[in-house]
Amino acid sequence: MDIGIDLGTANTLLYVRGKGIVLNEPSVVALKQNKTTVAVGTEAKATLGRTPGSITAIRPLRDGVISDYEAAEEMLRHFVRKAVPGRRPRTRMVICVPSGVTPVERRAIVHAAQRAGARAVHVIEEPMAAAIGAGLPVAEARGSMVVDIGGGTTEVAVISLGGIVTAQSLRVGGDRMDEAITDHVRKEHGLLIGERTAEAVKLAIGSAAPVEELSETGTFTVRGRQRLAGLPHTATLTTQEIREALNSPVEAIVSALRATLEECPPELSGDIMEHGIVLTGGGALLPGLDVRMTEATGIPVFPAEAPLDSVALGCGKCVEDFDSLQRLLKAA
Repeated sequence: MDIGIDLGTANTLLYVRGKGIVLNEPSVVALKQNKTTVAVGTEAKATLGRTPGSITAIRPLRDGVISDYEAAEEMLRHFVRKAVPGRRPRTRMVICVPSGVTPVERRAIVHAAQRAGARAVHVIEEPMAAAIGAGLPVAEARGSMVVDIGGGTTEVAVISLGGIVTAQSLRVGGDRMDEAITDHVRKEHGLLIGERTAEAVKLAIGSAAPVEELSETGTFTVRGRQRLAGLPHTATLTTQEIREALNSPVEAIVSALRATLEECPPELSGDIMEHGIVLTGGGALLPGLDVRMTEATGIPVFPAEAPLDSVALGCGKCVEDFDSLQRLLKAA
């Protein structure tokens, strides 16, 4: 049994050989005070910010790496059981890690996979998996550039001949954008909102640059608690103010893109200029981000066909065609 896993800060996706992506659930675990698991995935996400004192909803991964080891292990085990019920003899897992992880962080991810039932664990760097999943010719002597914006990290990489030539791993992603919205609403409107509300604002009226599909006069009403009075209250947010709130994390991602291009060998720069830059991950869905990046670099930028699934599909291709793609993997 071969499984490819995109263990993400926001969502975890499982790809089973011969079946495709069989599971896509939020990376959230709800625990009792005695560490007993109450809910995992979609059920647990519904409890975020709404739990009684005896139950805690936590996200075991922060910034692309494991922050709560036991919860991550329990979550992975639950997802594997759900995706592949029954006995799983000789399970081989291909799991992705951010390109900037430390050896300790990498070992934690591998160990959690082994405790979840893997007999053999192979590791692939996230930008490489994203590039494979987006259909880029990673094995050819041609420069391909991918920007993978996940919940916790942004990975920018130039790939050629099956290897990463130059890369930047940035601990800024969808979560940081949500935090920027939360901070803005607290400072400008004196209102405290939760992370689920901030995410809803981002999805409804968030953008990185003015775009046709999003009305400049668009508004979104949020409910929260007044910072000073402590009473429930509402505030109306506009498209423009949310764009300004998101400017800091978006600018950090654009700066990482520029820095990676500056380190790129001239021959590969020409290839990227010709073929463009591919955006993957949930952040690729932020309206206007491709426009902002094109303006900053002068290179065409476009989202992958299925940006949310690119990393999982890349892991899946390694699982399906293990022998020919094995050189792209790192044995744990």
